[in-house]
Amino acid sequence: MAKVVLENIFKSFGDRSVLKDINLTIEDGEFVVLVGASGCGKSTLLRLIAGLEHQTRGNIYIDDKLVNNVSPKDRDIAMVFQSYALYPHLTVKENIGLSLKIKHVPKCEIERRTCLAAEILKLDEYLNSKPKELSGGQRQRVALARAIVREPKVFLMDEPLSNLDAKLRSEMRAEIKKLHKKLNTTFIYVTHDQTEALTMGDKIVVLNKGNIQQTGTADNIYNHPNNVFTATFMGVNPMNIIEAQIKNGLITFGNIAVDIENLSVPINDRQNVLLGVRPEDIVCESSPLYPFNIIKFSANTTFEENLGNIKNLYFKLGNKEFCSSVSSKTICKPVMNFSINPASLHFFDTETGELLNKYSK
Repeated sequence: MAKVVLENIFKSFGDRSVLKDINLTIEDGEFVVLVGASGCGKSTLLRLIAGLEHQTRGNIYIDDKLVNNVSPKDRDIAMVFQSYALYPHLTVKENIGLSLKIKHVPKCEIERRTCLAAEILKLDEYLNSKPKELSGGQRQRVALARAIVREPKVFLMDEPLSNLDAKLRSEMRAEIKKLHKKLNTTFIYVTHDQTEALTMGDKIVVLNKGNIQQTGTADNIYNHPNNVFTATFMGVNPMNIIEAQIKNGLITFGNIAVDIENLSVPINDRQNVLLGVRPEDIVCESSPLYPFNIIKFSANTTFEENLGNIKNLYFKLGNKEFCSSVSSKTICKPVMNFSINPASLHFFDTETGELLNKYSK
């Protein structure tokens, strides 16, 4: 195991800044997920840790050792890429053990490590198969096994599941989490998929335009976002955001006006704020939670999405389109009655997008 420390990391390509003053500590044995949209710098950050790119300035420590000038092969890391990068002319067994063979590890040790990795990833029966005979999920398992046999201090994974279909991705998410628990080694995992981030990471690092927006657990990131970006990026459905005014003891948003004293909202009186509420915190009249809420309103529905276990109902609130996640048994009508529990409201600064305060649940 190894702790990884990133200290004041900057990275530029010419005049373009990709990473800006990144400070991050990844503890021994921790599973950390770097998540963000394409171009946010997450893969570049992973490549810096691997030594495949060099930072413009800043320091990287692995296991308390400064590795700025250490080559990738000497950093004691193993990397799993989006592409499986398997040799088609080699068997699964040969692909898994190739890195050890190149390092002139004794044959008996290569055999031991290869068989152990194959057993962990349920590849025993495919050891004599060629990659073309395997499914996408099996090929990704071979790529993971190839990393395991090196027994590295740190595993780096760059969107390893993005080439798989939805069912396989779900299965492999579980496999990788089990693998982490079994190996008890430091994992750093890059993805643009919010579901992967929320379900896999002990710690999630949200990146945007080369900056860390928020670091925390899945619960902290989802339920207590620091800013509008994190609030709208994380989650299957983004948080609903609307401009609101606080004036003369009232909060007004859309066509709704609510007495601020009734809400006990702990923010300073100000003219304009951004109000946020997650789709699952907007309940409709068929919900047992509906009667006790203070904020009630009617809205014209525009369309619905049936996702099997839930429905997303879309409606207009003022000039903004809102989404409410409700039971799949809910019957969508042209006009629906909704309510919002004030405990679920978030308030952000209109200029910076930073969290002002939140009424705790």
